[in-house]
Amino acid sequence: MVFLENEHIKASFSTKGAELQSLKNIKTNKEYMWSGDTNYWGKFSPVLFPIVGGLKNNTYFLSGTEYHLPRHGFARDNEFEVLKTDDTEVIFSFRQNDQTLKSYPFKFSLSIHYTLSESAIRCNYIVKNTDDVPLLFSIGGHPAFATPTENGLSYTDYFLEFNKDSELVYHKIKSELIDEKTETIKLEHNRLQLNHELFYDDALVFKALKSDCISLKNAKNPYGLHFRFTDFPFFGIWAARDADFVCLEPWCGIADGINHNQNLEEKEGIIKLAPLEEWNHHWAVETF
Repeated sequence: MVFLENEHIKASFSTKGAELQSLKNIKTNKEYMWSGDTNYWGKFSPVLFPIVGGLKNNTYFLSGTEYHLPRHGFARDNEFEVLKTDDTEVIFSFRQNDQTLKSYPFKFSLSIHYTLSESAIRCNYIVKNTDDVPLLFSIGGHPAFATPTENGLSYTDYFLEFNKDSELVYHKIKSELIDEKTETIKLEHNRLQLNHELFYDDALVFKALKSDCISLKNAKNPYGLHFRFTDFPFFGIWAARDADFVCLEPWCGIADGINHNQNLEEKEGIIKLAPLEEWNHHWAVETF
């Protein structure tokens, strides 16, 4: 485990998957991350790479060759090297190996850089193409934030507040693939009230979200967070069935559509990075 701390917050991380597992307010000892209860979902904030979501039949084709990857790729299940750490920042690194090359024939460097600043944590994804051919990849976040149902709180007391959306147009997931049809949720005061039934059919997937900040709040106390993200063309909101958390998921990439031809080069949202080029995106959580 790796630990960071400043005068406001403290965070802990696993080297497996470079996963943020705890984010606490030092003064109140309030935990903002999901507990990782395996009865519901045993992860905290997995990194999704080199794909986001599922492939049709867990299969893609590249230059006529068939390859197989599990949903959300392999980064979350691999050990990362700690390149640097001090009180308020840590840099994790992962590169291709003999095992990854069997399912994903690219050379790459993936760095995850976490930084604490006052009451916020920032997560940078830095991908470098170390190959001599274009690197095809997707990447995304999957942080799960706690919605504790104690001290008189219920899950339906929590809501998500969008800074630029008055309605949400979303796609459903069917058998881990994206349905082409959309549905719309009208928001009152830009707020989506949480209820467990929202996620009984998997995540809500957005392709045209206007907001770049989503706040998690509740009706009965002043605690919450602002989740800030920029330049992520896709977004997912999800929770395991009847679990007391909500995932806010900024994505550069998306699961296969139900009618996708499985050609990786033609996959929706795929990023094409030239040899030796570097790609850098971030999201941040500000606690209050």
